[in-house]
Amino acid sequence: MSADVTIPSTDSLEQDAARALPSLLARSYARYSRFTVAAAVIDEEGRVHYGVNVENAAYPVGTCAEQTAIGAMVTAGGRRIDKVLIAAGSDAVVQPCGACRQRIAEFAAETCEIVSVQGGEMTERIAFWSLLPHSFGPRDLD
Repeated sequence: MSADVTIPSTDSLEQDAARALPSLLARSYARYSRFTVAAAVIDEEGRVHYGVNVENAAYPVGTCAEQTAIGAMVTAGGRRIDKVLIAAGSDAVVQPCGACRQRIAEFAAETCEIVSVQGGEMTERIAFWSLLPHSFGPRDLD
């Protein structure tokens, strides 16, 4: 794991990651917007990488939770994203912003999914490529 989080190992990897996200919301640094977000990226090896949003006084220079989790994945040697789980402190169903959709597209597997988490439970699942159809990415540069 990329963050110091203890999760139970009795359920599936996705369920464990979803249950870890609510506790990570408290680690978010959302001093300006007060909109906390935590994300988990599951890579091609089945490893989970966590991230939270980190804002900055020079708004909008902050970092989204998905971006932080992707950075943790790359640092750990991951190269493909199978799933991105996202939870917001407001307990709303949230989707990645446009910039994060492009970041996810850089590493997303063809079957990549975005999973919304509310109260530690998975509530909505969307195929990533339906959120960013006809995108520009690495395959365009090959």
